[in-house]
Amino acid sequence: MSTTGTAPAAAQEAPSGLTPPAPPRTLATRRRRPALIGLSVALIAAGGLAGAFTVLSSGERTPVLMVAKQIPYGEVVTERDLTVVSIGLDPALETVAAADKDEIVGKRATTDLLAGSLVTGESVTDKPLIGRDQQLVGLRLKPGQLPTTPLTPGRSVLVVSTPDASANTDPEGGKRDEMPKTLPAEVVRVGEPDTNGNLTVDVAVASTDGAVLASRAASGDIALVVEPKKAAG
Repeated sequence: MSTTGTAPAAAQEAPSGLTPPAPPRTLATRRRRPALIGLSVALIAAGGLAGAFTVLSSGERTPVLMVAKQIPYGEVVTERDLTVVSIGLDPALETVAAADKDEIVGKRATTDLLAGSLVTGESVTDKPLIGRDQQLVGLRLKPGQLPTTPLTPGRSVLVVSTPDASANTDPEGGKRDEMPKTLPAEVVRVGEPDTNGNLTVDVAVASTDGAVLASRAASGDIALVVEPKKAAG
């Protein structure tokens, strides 16, 4: 006689060797901290403001004076010679503010000021071209009578007399070994060379030497020797 009943608990278990699935985990809800969020927003805003300030600072511009048209050395600067431009600030760049125009107008150019160049404090001077004890003499020079290195205003030179060979011979026909006569001078202005390469150089000499140098220059028997620059101080 068979008996029907509930199967043993062991018979209802999972097959041997299999692990029953774990119950699902309930994820805990994270709490947001309002104070931390506010701090993050503040930092982002501060960074944006700093970036904007940097851009605006780098784009800051200042009105300064610029040469509108070329001003030859020694010429008096007029208002028409100048114009105003705005440039970015640069501590290494020496310029003259547009508001200081009156300090530039009326003075003489210390060198040839090219159009488009910025005006500096050293671009002009209130001193005359030559001193009270000096005279201005023009020298017409050919190639070979001066160095090929360009001369600049203010450079010290020696004007050397180069007489004919016959002037250096004694009555017996022998050659006399004499030092050539020289006169110290200072370059004031250098003209443009002509088609043959000849140019005129204006030099300032002592008032006692002006007539002597003019006489020597008229003969053309002269040469220009450039003196070394004087050490500063």
